[in-house]
Amino acid sequence: MAYKLWITKPIAALMQETTETHEHSLKRTLSAWALIALGIGAIIGAGLFVRTAAAAANNAGPSVTYGFMVAGLGCAFAGLCYAEFASMIPIAGSAYTYSYATMGEFIAWIIGWDLVLEYAVGAATVGIAWSEYLNKFLDQFFGVSIPYEWYHSPFETSMSGVHGIMNIPALFIILVLTMLLIRGMRESAFVNGIIVITKVAIVLLFIGLGWSYINPVNHTPFIPDPTIYTDGAGVDHNYGGILGILGAAGVVFFAFIGFDAVSTAAQEAKNPKRDMPIGILGSLAICTVLYILFAYVLTGVGSVNDFRTSGKEASVAYAIQTYMTGYGWLAKLVTVAILAGFSSVILVMLMGQSRVFYSMSRDGLVPKIFSAVHPKFKTPYKSNWLFFAFVGFFAAFIPGDIVGDMTSIGTLFAFILVCIGVWIMRVKHPDLKREFKTPLVPLVPVLGIVVCGAMIYGLGWTNWLRLGIWLAIGLVIYFLYSRKNSLLNKGNK
Repeated sequence: MAYKLWITKPIAALMQETTETHEHSLKRTLSAWALIALGIGAIIGAGLFVRTAAAAANNAGPSVTYGFMVAGLGCAFAGLCYAEFASMIPIAGSAYTYSYATMGEFIAWIIGWDLVLEYAVGAATVGIAWSEYLNKFLDQFFGVSIPYEWYHSPFETSMSGVHGIMNIPALFIILVLTMLLIRGMRESAFVNGIIVITKVAIVLLFIGLGWSYINPVNHTPFIPDPTIYTDGAGVDHNYGGILGILGAAGVVFFAFIGFDAVSTAAQEAKNPKRDMPIGILGSLAICTVLYILFAYVLTGVGSVNDFRTSGKEASVAYAIQTYMTGYGWLAKLVTVAILAGFSSVILVMLMGQSRVFYSMSRDGLVPKIFSAVHPKFKTPYKSNWLFFAFVGFFAAFIPGDIVGDMTSIGTLFAFILVCIGVWIMRVKHPDLKREFKTPLVPLVPVLGIVVCGAMIYGLGWTNWLRLGIWLAIGLVIYFLYSRKNSLLNKGNK
């Protein structure tokens, strides 16, 4: 039989993988609460502490709060679809696995390759941000700093003309977290849980203490009149009005990236059909509420002008030190929380990436080394080391802003395919048992497609082009290697 480009993986084969035990099996150690913590660990990080002020300054002013609502709404639609899939097909691999079962191998490969943008590139980008905040931490607490050349890439130059050489702290944190992942998911989840408690406590402290320092002037008007704002780099932004809010939603969407990483741990959940929906929707709901409150307080304490000038970097710490008298200690704790938050985001992204390629390797689409499981720790340790090399190289030698938006566009693309997949599954397999059912199908999937598509549109043609080039590279790999080694197609020749 000829090669089938659109062959789908049988549901029965997927369900068999959830129960089989062999040397390539992952260890089931995660409870529903551990999955919620895993999701919060991935979500609360760079997006909340960095992108909130940027969206307020460039796009929406205080109405960035509405931007979080729009982004959260799009994620909620996608999250409902993810939850149905995760409860129905509790297999490692996330959107890749779901696409393989619904839209065929070719689309599954595209989404699997696309997820590298979200997980691997996202981990590297956050690792670079971690390096910058480590330097701030050392300055705040010890009065020392890392030389510019050792925490910047060779393509960056300081205001005084110093050239970067290598980002050593970014490489270091990725190495430490890779070793933790290899040690085991139970240990990784325990460390992640401690980090989650720490940073959520800091967020709640800022919301609670900062509420009384809100200046109503900073919230007037709450939705600025539409205009064009040109930032310091000479880039024009739609500021204010509906376009400003939609632009802010696209910017702060980065703050929501991560809840879908929970679904990549399906084969390590104790009771995946019950716990996966709880983990996905629970972490998303908690973070959305925190985001909205955080954005409201931050834009009330500091002004838009602050976030465009002296408060552009480390905006939260700046707002506390400038306007919240007597709470300098909180500014230092925020820096600690940011470091912890970045660490947990990197941890979950590295975990998600290795689990996606674990599934792709078991299907024959990437080499077997990606599904090799440690005999003692039962983790895909070789895959972890390979991605450490890839992510570490990027973090050490490439500037963080080059592909920052590619992380968002890759994730949005994955969300759209998951929404489409749920719709297809309802038509093709209406009688399949679902522990959790997405409500109002096809309305919810369609709304997810529309909202995520609107945010992709808002990211602009340069990011569409970058995504196209990345996918083209993936297609070359697919036709030269993956289609020849696909286990499913070998069984159908």
